[in-house]
Amino acid sequence: MLRARESIRSLKEYHPPLGDREGLRLDFNENTQGCSPRVLERLRGLNGEALAKYPVREKGEVVVATHLGVFTDELLLTNGTDEAIHLVCETYLQPGQEAIIVVPTFAMFEIYAAATGAQVISIPAGQDFTFPTASVLDAINERTRLIAVANPNNPTGTFAPLSDLMEIARAAPNAAVLVDEAYFEFSGETIAHAWREVPNLFVSRTFSKAYGMAGLRIGVLMGDRDQMRIVRRASSPYNLNSVALACLPDALADQEYVQKYVADTIEGRAQLEHELHKFRITESTESHGGSTDKLRFWPSRANFVLMHLGENCKSFVAKMRERGILVRDRSADYGCKDCVRITVGAREHNDRLLSALREVFTELEVREKAGR
Repeated sequence: MLRARESIRSLKEYHPPLGDREGLRLDFNENTQGCSPRVLERLRGLNGEALAKYPVREKGEVVVATHLGVFTDELLLTNGTDEAIHLVCETYLQPGQEAIIVVPTFAMFEIYAAATGAQVISIPAGQDFTFPTASVLDAINERTRLIAVANPNNPTGTFAPLSDLMEIARAAPNAAVLVDEAYFEFSGETIAHAWREVPNLFVSRTFSKAYGMAGLRIGVLMGDRDQMRIVRRASSPYNLNSVALACLPDALADQEYVQKYVADTIEGRAQLEHELHKFRITESTESHGGSTDKLRFWPSRANFVLMHLGENCKSFVAKMRERGILVRDRSADYGCKDCVRITVGAREHNDRLLSALREVFTELEVREKAGR
C-alpha cells in the first residue's frame, strides 16, 4: 500500500478559518483597503497573450532588488513568504537535524521544518512574549540547522532586538537563520543586508500586508549570494505567475499609496491601544502564562494588536461578528488561551472598529470586570 513519509503523516494539520468571511476582515492581518489603484489598472490592461506566456521572474527580481537596495543575486522572488520558508527548510534540513522556533509564532515554520524529518525544538517566549535570546542560544547544538524567527512576531506583535538576532546567527554558523519580516513596514526596523556580515542569515518579506496583494502571493527571500545560489536550485523558475509579476512594478512605484496606508495603520494601532487603556485593559506586565482573569494587551510593532480577554474571549469574537467585523481567536496558539488578535488598517476601518469595540465592551461589562 502506498504510504506517505512518516514526517508527513505525523504533521500537524493547519486549517486557517478562511470560510464565511463576509464583513470587515480584521482577522488575517490583510490590508483592509486593498492594493494600489495602479495595480488594478495594470490588471485591467492584461490580455490573453500576456497570460499565454510563461512568466519571467528575473525581470521582477531586478525591480525588487533595486527597490530594496540589494544585488539581484542576493534575492529570490517566491510564491509568498510561505514558499521562502519552505525553500530554506528544503535546502538546509534533513532527518536527524534540528530546527529552533520560538512559540507562539507563524505556524508554517513548524510545518515546513517538520516535513523534512527534522526535529522541531519549540522554545517558549519569555515574559510578556519577549524574545528569549538566552534560551535560544542555550538550545543551539551541533544538530541545529535552522533557526526561524518572525520579526515582528505573529500573533504577538513583539519585536526581537536586531543585535540579539545577530548574536544568534553568529553563534550558529552551521544553521540557516531565517528572519521573516512580513510586517517590516509597520515596525520600520530591518536586519536586511546583515548577511554580508553573517552569511548564514536570510530575510523574507511579503507583498501581502502593506501592499495589499495577498491574493497574488508575492514574497521575497534575501541572503548571501552564495547561499542564495544554492536555494535557487530548489525553486521552480515558474513559481510566480505572470499576473503577479506584471503587477509588481506598479505596486512598488506607488510608494505614496503604501506609505499612506502604513501611516494610517500605525496611527490606528496607537488609537486601539489607547482605547484599551481607557477600558482598563492594560499593557501586560505579567507572564503570558499567568492569571487567566486579567484583561491585558501586548504593545505591537505590526499591523495588529493581541489582547487577552479571559472568559469574554469567545463572546467578544461573536459579538464583533454580529456587527460585521471579523477578529481572530488565537486560543489555539501556545500561551494565547483566551486571546484575540485584531488587525488595524485604513482610517475608516479603524474608526468602525473602535466604535464597535466600545459597544461590545460595554455590553460585556468589560469596564467593571477589568476594574475589580
